[in-house]
Amino acid sequence: MKDQNWKKIAATCLFLIAAFCAGRITAQIRSENTRSISIEMEADGNWGLSFPEEGQPPVANASMEELAAFDTYYAQDTEDKRIYLTFDCGYENGNTPLILDALKKHKAPATFFVVGNFVSTSGDLLKRMVDEGHAVGNHTFSHPDMSKISTQEAFAKELSQVEELFKEATGTEMEKYYRPPQGKYNEANLQMAKDMGYKTFFWSLAYVDWYQDQQPSKEEAFEKLLGRIHPGAIVLLHNTSSTNGQILDELLSKWEDMGYTFHPLKELWDSATPEA
Repeated sequence: MKDQNWKKIAATCLFLIAAFCAGRITAQIRSENTRSISIEMEADGNWGLSFPEEGQPPVANASMEELAAFDTYYAQDTEDKRIYLTFDCGYENGNTPLILDALKKHKAPATFFVVGNFVSTSGDLLKRMVDEGHAVGNHTFSHPDMSKISTQEAFAKELSQVEELFKEATGTEMEKYYRPPQGKYNEANLQMAKDMGYKTFFWSLAYVDWYQDQQPSKEEAFEKLLGRIHPGAIVLLHNTSSTNGQILDELLSKWEDMGYTFHPLKELWDSATPEA
């Protein structure tokens, strides 16, 4: 009898232990699933990239084909070692002249995506960009989360204000190039930009260069920008980065040594437009 009771007690304990473990595992699975769903929802509307293989184009959260329907691009589908340089300009803190000097030295065309504040305060730099053959694109007037703008009127106002300021500063029309602030977007926004005649440009290579009090070291910058460069890349850098100002000349030289050449964005969307 004692043996039977002992066996019953042991069986019960084993059952409870198994149930407890199963419950822990189930809870963990549910937690992981919930975390995955949360991550996906947080990423919705934000431009995102992953780099599974060094030297190859990243995997984006929208395909080139899907974006092309909205005249939107993040890279060029090519095996040629072409780079499209772009700079986001929120304000001026002394680094843009260094960037322009390096671009001029290497005869490298770039596109500068500007916000209203930069246009209002940096007319001389805008003129220099235009005079030296660079394009100037639209990064909106006030740098808002454009994915939260639901009307064409409000969307158009953010872009048209920059257009007007740019024409006042330079006497020329702004290129119809648009970059969503922080990469936040939705299909309705992309269609709104297209309806205004804009091409939208995301990016296929960037790094964390915008925190003024946490600027990356030269070594950190080269690790990301050399390791992840790939044919047809649209590179995003910020003009406010002192690191970018200091390393750009050497960075362009290193990319050239790797066999890369620099091209204006117009060549990218021209190549993506089928001939009539």
